[in-house]
Amino acid sequence: MDWLLYENEAMQKGFKYVCGVDEAGRGPLAGPVYAAAVILPEGCIIEGVNDSKKISEKKREELFDVICEKALAYCIASADEKEIDEINILNATYLAMKRAVEGLNIAADYALIDGNRLPQLDIPAECIVKGDAKSESIACASILAKVSRDRYMLEMAKEFPEYQFEKHKGYGTKLHYEMLDEFGPSIIHRQTFLKTWYNKK
Repeated sequence: MDWLLYENEAMQKGFKYVCGVDEAGRGPLAGPVYAAAVILPEGCIIEGVNDSKKISEKKREELFDVICEKALAYCIASADEKEIDEINILNATYLAMKRAVEGLNIAADYALIDGNRLPQLDIPAECIVKGDAKSESIACASILAKVSRDRYMLEMAKEFPEYQFEKHKGYGTKLHYEMLDEFGPSIIHRQTFLKTWYNKK
């Protein structure tokens, strides 16, 4: 499989700085949604990079450092739980993606977006379904976003130890719902994601 097919196609059209963009944390009940944008040097393949969901946590942590070192530019951004509640998770995800693309210290002129819909960007872009398993730069962005969000939730686990975020990273596991039943929601919970839980009470 050609991991640089989409990047090379964009470059053949005359684009110079092609960034891959992906998100992490659309589904959890708590915490922000993260996004990352990555511009790799032309022809760059980083060994071991694949869909971040299939890689162990330890391997993702190792690859995070390699990607940051090898990328021409990268930016990690987020939209917090309040923004998610205000504008909904889809729009908050697009906001995080837009922040990541606009925060690159080398301006991208083309974006490859994981998924089936495009956020509003000031540059041309295309979306690739399951892009984190087809495009090197999207796969790299996926790892940066996921590791960054996991690290943030580990910090939140220290601030709100009763929810045991270190075990579930805010996702709606049985344990997380049990902790919600016992302690109620925290300030970092997404109120709009707790409707089912509230309805059961």
